Amino acid sequence: MQTRNKILDDLGQLMTNAMGVAQGARDEAQNAMKSLMDRWLADRDFVTREEFEAVRAMAQKAREENAALKARLDAMDAAKK
Repeated sequence: MQTRNKILDDLGQLMTNAMGVAQGARDEAQNAMKSLMDRWLADRDFVTREEFEAVRAMAQKAREENAALKARLDAMDAAKK
């Protein structure tokens, strides 16, 4: 009876170790794929969401400033006439 439990204990330990190795392999593959994707995106000069939003805000501010300057120029042009 003791031998049978020892075999089952060893088998259970082996399966636990195998699952740990499989989990480690999955994590390693996941990290490698993420690294590959990050490198691929960087090579294509894609921007991050944060960079896009920053440039978008700058463009909106520039449009507003241009509209204000145009209004001032139109007012000055109208005053000349």
